[in-house]
Amino acid sequence: MTPTSPTVARWELTLRLNEWRKRLGIDVETAAKSLRISRNHWWQLMSDRRALTDDHFEAVIKLFGIGDEEQQELHALRAVARERGWWYEYSALFNDENLRLIGLEHGAETIQSYEGLVIPGLLQTESYTRAIMESETARIRTVDVERYVEVRLKRQQRLFGEHPLQVNTVISEAALMQHVGGPDVLHQQLEHLVALTRNDQAAVDIRVVPFTAPRRTITNGSPFHILGFSGAVLPMLVWHESVATQGIIDDAEKVREMRILYSQQSDAALGGEESIALIEEAADRLA
Repeated sequence: MTPTSPTVARWELTLRLNEWRKRLGIDVETAAKSLRISRNHWWQLMSDRRALTDDHFEAVIKLFGIGDEEQQELHALRAVARERGWWYEYSALFNDENLRLIGLEHGAETIQSYEGLVIPGLLQTESYTRAIMESETARIRTVDVERYVEVRLKRQQRLFGEHPLQVNTVISEAALMQHVGGPDVLHQQLEHLVALTRNDQAAVDIRVVPFTAPRRTITNGSPFHILGFSGAVLPMLVWHESVATQGIIDDAEKVREMRILYSQQSDAALGGEESIALIEEAADRLA
């Protein structure tokens, strides 16, 4: 069982309430009026952008005529949703969308990541992370660097434990060559990747798209991460990053397109042992 996450619980709660509204054929206008709120307010509540108050929650339960058994489930979800995740201690560093990503990641079961130029954050060493945070492209104040590093290391705790996050990563060979932090930092980072794949306490699989691959559709493209969750209620989500924008993609069709894109890159990558051998070769050149 994956760890509980207030962010995931709140999201599941709104999804289930939305499903009830659709099943009963109640339009948004009617639902909003019954709570004496605007359509926009209702949208914010049901898209996990605004917290449900006690009064609104009970009013929705009553409006939909939800039975006792499911009411108990929804009340339990709401109790978890009202907890405060550790990531909110860093709200001064991140916007709401970034905080939501961390919360979703904490409660996810699987993550499929693609990175073209650097090692994915969950797999980075502390020194490698610090080098990235200190770079000009990160645009992070010097005084905040250590706090960002701290957050990255806390997120990595999900790689271990009784129910570790299942991580499948595709990276370009270019990511093995970028001297982030210098040759010593990169050497340590590459050795860390090999160690993670061989750690029985973790569930990490790394595949490398070599320069010689016949298909490198997005080798230099923007990184993205596909999050999967346990149970049948929660759909997959994508976190996508580019130079200008970043954010969560929850549109089903766009998520499907990103899954196809990931599959294409995975098909172009070397197998597991071949990928590790290539990483080891890159590390040996730095020794």
